[in-house]
Amino acid sequence: MSTKLRYLTAGESHGQGLISVLEGMPSGLDLTKEDIDRELKRRQTGYGRGNRMKIEKDEVRILSGVRLGKTLGSPIALFIPNLDWENWKKIMSLSPSEEKIPYFSQPRPGHADLVGGIKYRFRDLRNVLERASARETAVRVAVGAVCKKLLSQFDILILSRVIQIGPEKDQSDWNLTLQNYQRVEKSPLRCTDENSERRMMELIDRIKKSGDTLGGIFEVMVKGLPPGLGSYIQWDLKLDARLAFAMMSIQAIVGVEIGIGFTAATRPGSQVQDEIAYSAEKGFYRLSNRAGGIEGGMTTGEPLLVRAAMKPISTLRRPLRSVDIMSKKQVKAGMERSDVCAVPAASVIAEAVVAIEIARAMREKFGGDSLEEMRENFLAYQNYLRRV
Repeated sequence: MSTKLRYLTAGESHGQGLISVLEGMPSGLDLTKEDIDRELKRRQTGYGRGNRMKIEKDEVRILSGVRLGKTLGSPIALFIPNLDWENWKKIMSLSPSEEKIPYFSQPRPGHADLVGGIKYRFRDLRNVLERASARETAVRVAVGAVCKKLLSQFDILILSRVIQIGPEKDQSDWNLTLQNYQRVEKSPLRCTDENSERRMMELIDRIKKSGDTLGGIFEVMVKGLPPGLGSYIQWDLKLDARLAFAMMSIQAIVGVEIGIGFTAATRPGSQVQDEIAYSAEKGFYRLSNRAGGIEGGMTTGEPLLVRAAMKPISTLRRPLRSVDIMSKKQVKAGMERSDVCAVPAASVIAEAVVAIEIARAMREKFGGDSLEEMRENFLAYQNYLRRV
């Protein structure tokens, strides 16, 4: 089998469901429906979510690639039904309809509606928004759940938290203790600081009343990575580039930084670079981690830290000005059910896409048709690192 990890997604927001085919998982990995459903449930939580989350109770159906609770090494097909499909059968029918189906012709500023309609020559912009919708991320979280399960076999842990909603910031230090992270998992905004969380929730309530939306910033940390994942030898092998690509592929993400990111541009080099040390116990290590665990496109062995900015959601309850694509007259932008703030959910989605890229890099580095073989290769590399 190929050790190249790859996947595709398909499906529309109000279609029958969402589909993904994941190829490149080794055989012998324990995998159950519950492993994936747990991550899907995390994606649906968060203060500021809309009514769609009250309808959808996402659960996966594993259609192939798993037998008796273990992966087979063959492609894994995942399907997440859209429960709201029952209410959209006529509008989203696969067959031609004799009934007149209303067009969505009033594009929302900030969404894919207008440009997608121009590109694909659609007059009904529903053809665009159904696929461009962030609903698609549900099945990417499912793929990420499989990748997380693989990474857990190598004691690699992926965590996330929200550090800003609008102008309100959580400036508390993120101490990576299990107790602190349990606080994040229980938090409606995935914050570490209770006071910051309260201010953020009050802000969301005010913005909701005004008919507006909010964005924010979140960060993802990966612990337990070996040095040497990714490569410097070609532009598309650099792990930081791949992570930035993956993060920017999440709907509404407008900026990504790794480590101290843009702050590095404001400091002299002596306050940016991570000095190197050595001990018989640790081997080579850094005295700081401003680089966020990546140098030259490769992991250093320090925790990986990637941060992303999410813009406010494009659908407003107090719509902005737009132009009807049919009549060319100025109108108010169209309305779809939407969240006021989805930054906590975006942080969970980001965990998933980061897990996919790390799993891809692990498969490239350690290969193996089976999990057992991959683990043997990983352990051999660990022994090599002790001798360097």
